[in-house]
Amino acid sequence: MHRKKLFVVLAVLVVLSLVGGCAPKEKLATTLRWNLGTEPPTLDPQLATDSTSIQCARALYMGLTDIDDATSEIVPDLAKEWSVSDDGIVWTFKMRDDVYWVSYDPATKEAKKERKVSAQDVEYGVKRCLNPETASDYASVLYLLKNGAAVSSGESSDLDSIGVKALDDTTVQFTLEQPAGYLPSIAGMWVCHAVPKELLDEHGDGWTEPGNIWSNGPYLLDTWEHENRMVFVKNPYYCRAKEVSIERVECVMVVEDSTAFAMYENDELDVQDAPLDDMDRIKADPVLSKELYIAPELATYYYGFNLTKPPMDNVLVRKAFSYAIDRQKLIDTVLKGEQRPANCFACPGIFGSPWDNPDFSGPTFDPEQARKYLAEAGYPGGAGFPDVTLMFNTSEGHQKIAQYVQAQWKEHLGIDVKLANQEWKVYLKTLTEDSPQVWRAGWGADYADENNWVHEQFHPKVSENHPKWSEDDPAAIEFMRLTEEAAAEPDPKKRKDLYFQAETILVEDHVVIIPIYFYTRVVCSKPYVERGYSPLGDEHWHWWKIKAH
Repeated sequence: MHRKKLFVVLAVLVVLSLVGGCAPKEKLATTLRWNLGTEPPTLDPQLATDSTSIQCARALYMGLTDIDDATSEIVPDLAKEWSVSDDGIVWTFKMRDDVYWVSYDPATKEAKKERKVSAQDVEYGVKRCLNPETASDYASVLYLLKNGAAVSSGESSDLDSIGVKALDDTTVQFTLEQPAGYLPSIAGMWVCHAVPKELLDEHGDGWTEPGNIWSNGPYLLDTWEHENRMVFVKNPYYCRAKEVSIERVECVMVVEDSTAFAMYENDELDVQDAPLDDMDRIKADPVLSKELYIAPELATYYYGFNLTKPPMDNVLVRKAFSYAIDRQKLIDTVLKGEQRPANCFACPGIFGSPWDNPDFSGPTFDPEQARKYLAEAGYPGGAGFPDVTLMFNTSEGHQKIAQYVQAQWKEHLGIDVKLANQEWKVYLKTLTEDSPQVWRAGWGADYADENNWVHEQFHPKVSENHPKWSEDDPAAIEFMRLTEEAAAEPDPKKRKDLYFQAETILVEDHVVIIPIYFYTRVVCSKPYVERGYSPLGDEHWHWWKIKAH
């Protein structure tokens, strides 16, 4: 969302023939054609934050654990089994001994075994993520490890004090600050991926470029033409290579939804998310309607505020903006993908989400109340309201949503809001360094627990803090206390209550964000594609099949 993943970006697919090399030469390679939707900012697992990079990491690397598409259960991957101490503090993972680092030469199309993946590689990857010199934006996910936060913040410089240790070549042990039953989910995340230290020592930042990178997952990197295309080919030395049917995944980076869907209809893509403008046509089309799949997704679309920039430093203004959006009308007239209006941040299916709690109100559409809030803030009828900008990353879909919300604020508040957009990489940097007054984002689950949402995404000291929420704000202090207590609380009922209170602060009392809708997966797939649907959004290409057609 993914994640997931900090911002959910629409994804798609692409196919060609295998050129020589890794797999036995039998017939034309089975190929999947996919649209990444944008240039992945990185292939470095410890630096990934966005869904595009994470999708690529899914193809190239194995996590200690994985998630089953059908059941959403945590299953073994690089690790074959794990156990936890009676006090819930020490987790021990036993790894497979048949997983190799594999290099690939794009010129000769030859794959080569380098060496086995070891527990020391996992230890190095985890410590690298928490090392301040790495500047990993996702390091906070690992603050549950002993001394993880201290090292990441610079309070301690002792990397060896971090609660991760290779006991031998195939056993890695994690020691936590406090019990966390969701640790196996985190162990499968890209931040915990094994990394070959000697490769980074040799190539530095260029270690993930074609010809340099080593992979241990189902695919190898053949081509990366930046801002244009990527090609992944099957890893013949992947530990489950016999089960991988698709030998080649060819990706384009088409930002425009309409262009990508035209490619799908022209049989240039095998899978494509349905554009907003075409939903009525797709549902009415006898062929496309059968290829359309709509289902809930563990992700939330929202707008955030920069709490330091006037007039968004006024909670009454933020409340007015939230209450002036008719979310159901947005779904019915613009999205048309059976989404649900969001009244909280964590979506249905996430432990601790208050969405179905009858005692939780959250924001709703109430234009009269919105106007009262705005008048109380000193801007009756929008009079005297200063210039405000709503920014989103470049996308036709995001633009249409922004235009709808812009019209809502004009109609119900009498306010003219400017729209601005930036390309993905630039946008991510803008949010981190100087987020605009209002900005769009989506959050997809890394694991199905509220801790992954309110704590990791909006805790001012732990998250990237795009809202620029002051740690000294009384609301922030209470929010931090609630989420920290919830993370350590073993009683599920008490945890839910703590998250209930935290969500109330986030979306209702202090309005740090405006939750808009809960995502659905709205995608068309060709009938010859036998596929699954990952609950976390980053797809398992290697378990898919392409039937003869």
